[in-house]
Amino acid sequence: MKKYLALVFSLFFTLQFSAQKVFSVDYQSQADVKVFVVRYESQADLKVYRVDYQSQAEGNEGKWFFVKYSSQADKKIYFVDYESQADLKIFFVKYQSQGGWNKKERKQLLY
Repeated sequence: MKKYLALVFSLFFTLQFSAQKVFSVDYQSQADVKVFVVRYESQADLKVYRVDYQSQAEGNEGKWFFVKYSSQADKKIYFVDYESQADLKIFFVKYQSQGGWNKKERKQLLY
């Protein structure tokens, strides 16, 4: 019973902390993930929708909330100038329903 309860709690906290609260850092060395914004949706690993409220940034499905302080972020990102420097290529979409992963093999970068 204790093992089952511990598993449930660990799953709950894992899901809670997989929200995509991001902070854009000034230096590449501070980043968890280096990001490049591509010109076309088909080039992206992840299609990102920028949400207005922190509570809307659920899971690892492309809903990002940009926080004001790095200590509030789940991931610190750095926007690189060249595609070859990036760990992750993203495309910003206009509608929430358009967000999501094109290449799921990159999904672990944001856990």
